[in-house]
Amino acid sequence: MKIVLPGGTGQVGTILDRALSAAGHEVVVLTRRPRRPQDVAWDGATLGPWAEAVDGADVVVNLAGRSVSCRYTPENLRAMMDSRVDSTRVVGEAIAAARRPPKVWLQMSTATVYAHRFDAANDETTGVVGGTESGVPDYWAYSVEIAKNWERTQAEAPTPDTRKVALRAAMVMSPDRGGVFDVLLRLARLGLGGPVAGGGQYVSWIHDEDFVRAVEFLIAREDVAGAVNLAAPGPLPQREFMRVLRRTWGAPVGLPATRWMAEAGAFALRSDTELLLKSRRVVPGRLRDAGFAFTWAGWEGAAGDLVRRTRAARAGSGRRRARVSGG
Repeated sequence: MKIVLPGGTGQVGTILDRALSAAGHEVVVLTRRPRRPQDVAWDGATLGPWAEAVDGADVVVNLAGRSVSCRYTPENLRAMMDSRVDSTRVVGEAIAAARRPPKVWLQMSTATVYAHRFDAANDETTGVVGGTESGVPDYWAYSVEIAKNWERTQAEAPTPDTRKVALRAAMVMSPDRGGVFDVLLRLARLGLGGPVAGGGQYVSWIHDEDFVRAVEFLIAREDVAGAVNLAAPGPLPQREFMRVLRRTWGAPVGLPATRWMAEAGAFALRSDTELLLKSRRVVPGRLRDAGFAFTWAGWEGAAGDLVRRTRAARAGSGRRRARVSGG
């Protein structure tokens, strides 16, 4: 198949590009900074010659949008909104104008659309959409609005011949440098991976291999459209999530952090506490109902695999550096 990945140079795009290319598909990445023959330049906001890559493609998986790993200033929040809505709108325009439109358009969304809650899990049918919770920072509602506008822009695109799926993805865990697992593991290795603000907030996640398999599953399932949660079926409270990760790596200590300590740490890392403090208790209702079987349903097994691959990658990198310095 020919698969087009707008915004496919980030962590999730790199995972999909690598896996789908290895499976023998023709993968085209739309990026502002093309570097490879399979990269095509675009600006993420206006139609241009890049739209030719969409015409005749089998699948589009739009991943474009400003990273959420930043301070949630008004300027950055607006950039997150605009980059997601504009790229989704223009992808819809390209599909609508195509002589041979793709059969399916998978659009990245986020599990952050659901409410901050501890009492019950959020699936696609009974889950509570956030934005009106009490006792949380006001700007958390803006993150929900970003997700809602993201999905609404896809839903309203006039593409009657293309099936549309919104991927409400939890945190995708992979051993790649700079990804969310890499950050969490670094905290655990430094002895900082303890409970944050009590650690009762839920962490929803998905192993990178299951993320790829879920995307392939949704491409093949012509009867599935609309919002789909991409999350492992076992979300955990943050304190337990990090306890498993510390034990798997062999880190004996995980210092706890209060809310103000988390705010100070997030400021130092130029990130935001919503990523640490919001309780994302999300489960994959529609995937399970459609018959998708997770390879990594539990965090303990997934963490073990990710740690093993991380150590193998670092060992390989060390051997390459040794050969270079010795050569």
